[in-house]
Amino acid sequence: MIKNNRMRTLGVAAALTASAMAGVSFYGGQRAPQNQSGAPLAVAAEDVGDQDGDALDELVVDLDDHLSEEQVAHLEQRYDASFLPVSKNVTTDRIYRVRVHGDEAQKPTLLRRLLIALRKDREVEAADYAFLYRLPETAPGALTNAADEGLPLPAAPGVGLKDSDKRRVIPNDPKYKYQWHLDQIHMPAAWATAQGDGVVVAVIDTGVTKVEDLAGTEIVPGWNFVDNTDDARDDHGHGTHVAGTIAQTTHNGVGVAGVAYKAKIMPIKVLSAQGSGSVAGIADGIRWAADHGAKVINMSLGGRFNSQVLAKAVRYAHDKGVVVVCAAGNDGKGRVSYPAANSGALAVAATQFDEGTTFYSNWGREISVAAPGGNTRLDQNGDGMPDGVMQNTVTPGNIEKQDYLLFMGTSMASPHVAGVAALLMGSGVTDPNAVKRILENTARKPAQYKGSKSKRDEHYGAGIIDAAAAVREAQAGRGAKQFGVTAGLGLLLLLGLGRRMRLGLLGWTSAAAVGGGLFFLPGLVCHGGGFGGEVAGLLSTGLPAVSGAFLHAGNPLVYSAGLPLVLTMLLYGHRRLRGILAGLCLGQGAVLAYTLFGSGTVLSYLPSSLAAVWLAVNALCCLLLAALVAR
Repeated sequence: MIKNNRMRTLGVAAALTASAMAGVSFYGGQRAPQNQSGAPLAVAAEDVGDQDGDALDELVVDLDDHLSEEQVAHLEQRYDASFLPVSKNVTTDRIYRVRVHGDEAQKPTLLRRLLIALRKDREVEAADYAFLYRLPETAPGALTNAADEGLPLPAAPGVGLKDSDKRRVIPNDPKYKYQWHLDQIHMPAAWATAQGDGVVVAVIDTGVTKVEDLAGTEIVPGWNFVDNTDDARDDHGHGTHVAGTIAQTTHNGVGVAGVAYKAKIMPIKVLSAQGSGSVAGIADGIRWAADHGAKVINMSLGGRFNSQVLAKAVRYAHDKGVVVVCAAGNDGKGRVSYPAANSGALAVAATQFDEGTTFYSNWGREISVAAPGGNTRLDQNGDGMPDGVMQNTVTPGNIEKQDYLLFMGTSMASPHVAGVAALLMGSGVTDPNAVKRILENTARKPAQYKGSKSKRDEHYGAGIIDAAAAVREAQAGRGAKQFGVTAGLGLLLLLGLGRRMRLGLLGWTSAAAVGGGLFFLPGLVCHGGGFGGEVAGLLSTGLPAVSGAFLHAGNPLVYSAGLPLVLTMLLYGHRRLRGILAGLCLGQGAVLAYTLFGSGTVLSYLPSSLAAVWLAVNALCCLLLAALVAR
């Protein structure tokens, strides 16, 4: 009878689980005011005045996504204007370029009147001038393949490196010795346990070309919003350089290193070979990236005018679980450019080798953190090279060639932060707000920092990002909290079953390892990391981290009762293994319960409400299985 009851309970758990599974100049600007819906408002049409070449002679409009083609055609007739799709994505996002009909001399007045009318239309979610955003950087210096022979190592790599960060991975990439910027954010210590495995980072820029030192980096399909094709190769050099900082192939004996070298790059080309592009394509590119699996977006571009359409796209991506990282701008003024100043974006200022903010970096209250942007006017580390940010890219002006180039700018600072965000997502923290909180909480305060507990330094935000500290907080913090939840649920199980509970030492050990992970392990990993460091990071946050290495962070199958259920069905007949099985079920149930109540993990493919139901049902299944097997 007991056996039949157990099998009946097992069947109920299986049914519940199956049911759940079915289911180039920068300009600044202040943060825009909010309308009643919470979407940032652009500068009013009647106040825009002369755009000084910063806008095309057309508008951009984001219509209600549910409008039909017939309804769009009706709008064209109503306003006597042409609504031109920005891309093939128009059927899902309804973003259009709008051109007015009439005399050329009257176009400025007609555009202004049309913009005011469109903003009042209930079928229009956002409308603005088609502002042009640009790139600020050129290539001030280059390192050829032969130029590094005989040059000295940097005089003081890793400024501010703590004694606790001595367990480090030093890449064998020969030009890594010139990447002082990676030492500044403590990448060698972070690499020991995190590499950004499988996290998709969208580079919204001039495109990305697979140069020699991106050979081992996966480039996932992207889109070209300039030419409206799937060929998103770089015809400028800027986008490939940015992509290299994020995920340059590392430890391959070639060239240089990247921050999250096991992440995947999604090229979204929105800027032309001249380094400029309409806000229409940029907004559409953001939505496309968010809809096609990007978990981090980097935008090393900007403009002085806030765009209602672009602000809405940034908020769309953020609300869909994407970390949006943006360059603050290169005017050297106290105003942060857009989209960095928009709500939902993470604005990044730039530092140089001595950890001071650079002469060009914009500042303001919107700055979240700072990161290395370089200063090619200086050689503070005495390595014989200008202190720029070095990556492999196509050569500006001759894209048939490639080189290892030194760029500077907040454009270079932003991808450092995007890369570290990918490390955190790969460690299981996939909510944008949680990622931002960790980046800010673990940021270092350099000697030049002038902020206080009550007020941040507007040049640094929370400080210079510290990849090692951020990864430790993401992994150890999550693992320790899950360990506590596992212990609590185990105690409740013990109180409920009393003498009937048969878990044993192996069972409790299994529960602790699966639920809390060996969260103390990264701190014990010896020098060099390598495979041992990867394993330590993998085992530091419980079973989903291990499963996620084979799928991806946030996959609902990883955060389910599937694996405990399958193993229980296969191994339940082996009495000696039941304690371990019970511990496995208990530990996974604790992970799901912790995730449900605010771990910062966002599940892919599922809206937040359905994700909560998924986690609750699967956590219950795991705990039922644990109770069944432990009896």
